[in-house]
Amino acid sequence: MTWSTAREPFDSADASLLRRDYYDEVASRYWGRPATAEEIDEGLADDGADRLVPPTGQFVVGRFEGRAAGCAGLLVADRDAGVAELTRVFVRPEYRGTGGGGLLLAAVEHAARAFGMRTIRLDTRHDLVEARGLYAKHGYREVPAFNQGPYAEHWFAKALG
Repeated sequence: MTWSTAREPFDSADASLLRRDYYDEVASRYWGRPATAEEIDEGLADDGADRLVPPTGQFVVGRFEGRAAGCAGLLVADRDAGVAELTRVFVRPEYRGTGGGGLLLAAVEHAARAFGMRTIRLDTRHDLVEARGLYAKHGYREVPAFNQGPYAEHWFAKALG
C-alpha cells in the first residue's frame, strides 16, 4: 500500500473533487450538520485557490494506490520574510492513518523551501483535532496568533531549516 504526491493544478478534476470534499468536511463540522451542495459551491467560489500556483503558491495531490486521497496547499505569505502558509490540508476519511498526511506536509514543505521560504505557518480551528495532532506530530509548534481570521483558533509554525 503506497502513497505518492505530486504538484497538480488546483482546478484539475481530482484536485477540484478533493477541495470540494475538504470544504464539505470543515463546513459540516463547523455548522454541526451536513453542508448543502449550494453552501459548498458558495464556499468554494472566490476561495483564493487561484493563488495556489507559482509564484504565489502550489497545490499538491496525494494518491493512495493511484486514487486521489488527499491534498494540501502552499501560499507565499511574505516573500521578504520567507514565510509561507499551509492551507487546505485534507485526507479523505477512508485513507486516514495510512501516512498520507505526513507525506502531504513533507511535499508542501519541500515546495516552500524551493520558493525560498524559511518558515511555514498555519491557522486552524479547535474542532479539527486530527489536523492539530498531525501538525504537532510533524514538528509544528503552537505560536501566538498571527492573524484574526474568523475560523482561526490555533496557530502553528515550523522552521524549514
